[in-house]
Order: sequence, then C-alpha cells, then structure tokens
Amino acid sequence: MDLGISGRTALVCAASKGLGRACAEALAAEGVNLVLTARSVEPLELSAADIRRKFSVAVAVAPGDITTELGRMAALAACPAPDILINNAGGPPVGDWRAFDREHWLAAADSNMVSAIMLMRAVIDGMAERRFGRIINITSAMVKQPHSGLSLSVAARIGLTGFSKAIAAQYVAANVTINNLLPEQFETDRLRSNIQKLTAKSGRTLDEEVAAATASSPAKRMGRVEEFGAVCAFYCSAHAGYLTGQNVMLDGGRYPAVF
Repeated sequence: MDLGISGRTALVCAASKGLGRACAEALAAEGVNLVLTARSVEPLELSAADIRRKFSVAVAVAPGDITTELGRMAALAACPAPDILINNAGGPPVGDWRAFDREHWLAAADSNMVSAIMLMRAVIDGMAERRFGRIINITSAMVKQPHSGLSLSVAARIGLTGFSKAIAAQYVAANVTINNLLPEQFETDRLRSNIQKLTAKSGRTLDEEVAAATASSPAKRMGRVEEFGAVCAFYCSAHAGYLTGQNVMLDGGRYPAVF
C-alpha cells in the first residue's frame, strides 16, 4: 500500500534508537524526509547516516533534550513546519510511588506531558493551514493498564492522553489528526532496564526475568520495534485522516478489556 506521504517531512523525537528510530525508519521507507532529535549526538548522527544510506531520503539532526525548552527550540529551528510530529521521550524512574518527592512528579509531567504539548502547540496550527498534519504521541500501555511501579509514567502520560483527546476534534476537519500509540513489551534497552529495576529483589537474573515476562504474554514473545514503526507509519498516512483521538494498544493481546 502506498501510504501517500512521500515527500512529507517528519520531526521524530528520541529517534536515535528503540521505538523512535523504528518510527523514523518506517517513515523513511515511505519516502518521508526526517529531522531527528535525541540527547546523545554520536548515536543520533550514526542513526541518521544509516537511514540516509538505506532509504535515500533527507535526514537532518537536531541534538538536544526534547524535554527542555532549549531542546525544543533546536528541534523547531531545524524543522519549523513538519507535516508529521512523533512525540517521544524516555520514561521517568520506576519504583515505589511513596519514594518520589514533588520534584520527581513535576519532572515526570514536564518530560512526558508538557514537552509534547509544547511541541504540538508550536506546529499544529501550521499543519491546519496547510491542510495536512499527523501527530503521534508514543505513550505506554500503562495508560490503560497501570502498574504501581510505573506511577510517574502513568500519571504524566494519562495527562497527555486526556489533553490529546480534548483537542483532536478541533483539528480533524483540517486533515490534522492526533493519536497515541501505547506500547508494552517491545525489545528495547528501556524495557530491559525497567524489568531489571522492577524485579531487582526477585533473586533471578535479568535474562530469567525477561524470559518470564515473555512467557506471560499471550503472544509468547516481545514486540519487534519494526512492527511498532509500521503501525506508526500507517497512522501518519494519507489514508488515516478520519482516525483521530485514539489510543492504540500494542501489547500482544495482554490488555483484557473490550474498551
């Protein structure tokens, strides 16, 4: 299927590895030009060079922390009028919610809610004027199936989820959509780190914990980042203009409810 987005430009956050890079590669495969952001310069440059080589699209980089004002300014200077925005940021610390103080909660909200809202505010009206825009927020399956050990992430991402739904209907007539992708167990460094921290007292090795998590999934495997990227690319496509304000679970069937 031709997704109808060749020649468009996407700003992809936290794109040097993991789910962000998978989304960037899936978009590049459809002919989308990219501006990639991430905090670490060298991995970001390497990822950009690899994507250019594989897909022959224009790939620029804007190193910086997208959860800070300076990082967002750098990204928007490099890509002031994206057709596609992929909001993505590393999650906050895991652990007992009672151990987190006010500064932890504020930092989580800033990183995983406010930063995405600020980027949307900067680009969405321009998208509406040009009559095309796709915004994807990479959040977490924990939005619909919370885990107490991920309380910082849950609280901040639910805030972003509610905000996105509140404004989505305002823009869909201008062919601008806002949707959230909710991953659970995907093969990323972040997942392994979270599993290690959440199960530190279990007495099992990290590999044993990962194997147990895999076995507990109805799919009996972890998600592949390429699968996530493909879903993201479709939601950014010309065919998805009637689909907005949705929260799409990518969890291998673990979520038990109908809605």
